[in-house]
Amino acid sequence: MKGILMETGVLRVLRTTAASWWRHRELRRTGQTALSRQLERETVLRDLGYLRQAALLPNAHVICGEGGTFLHLGWTTVSTFAPIERFPLAALAVARGTPFIDIRPVTDVIAFANLPRVARDRSVDPDLSGAGRCVSLTTYIDTVERLGARIVNDPRPRQSI
Repeated sequence: MKGILMETGVLRVLRTTAASWWRHRELRRTGQTALSRQLERETVLRDLGYLRQAALLPNAHVICGEGGTFLHLGWTTVSTFAPIERFPLAALAVARGTPFIDIRPVTDVIAFANLPRVARDRSVDPDLSGAGRCVSLTTYIDTVERLGARIVNDPRPRQSI
């Protein structure tokens, strides 16, 4: 029962977000409600696909900084200039368990700029170094956490003492 309620809540948020988009509102205002509904359905289906990818891909994650919020899905990135609090798709992905890296507390921008990238799949570049290098999501989290980032839904295995 909880899964059904969660899915209903997800659909409600996605529908509301799609309906609030300026283009869809304008279509309804000008009497083009059928087209507006069609585009809203397409938007909801696309966003559901992004949520599925976020749940299935090993290196999928959400990152939020001063430049906005990014939902990284391997070869696809969905982003906005807004903080996560104003990006319902990313907030839903985090609520459903996608790792979230909040880099807003990071103050050393030079060190952050020199961090390696998260690999788009499970492949990493062990021979490269610096910003061009690709590392696993857990290695990236280890590094960015030392700079002061906050991690939610940490995918790293818990260490027992």
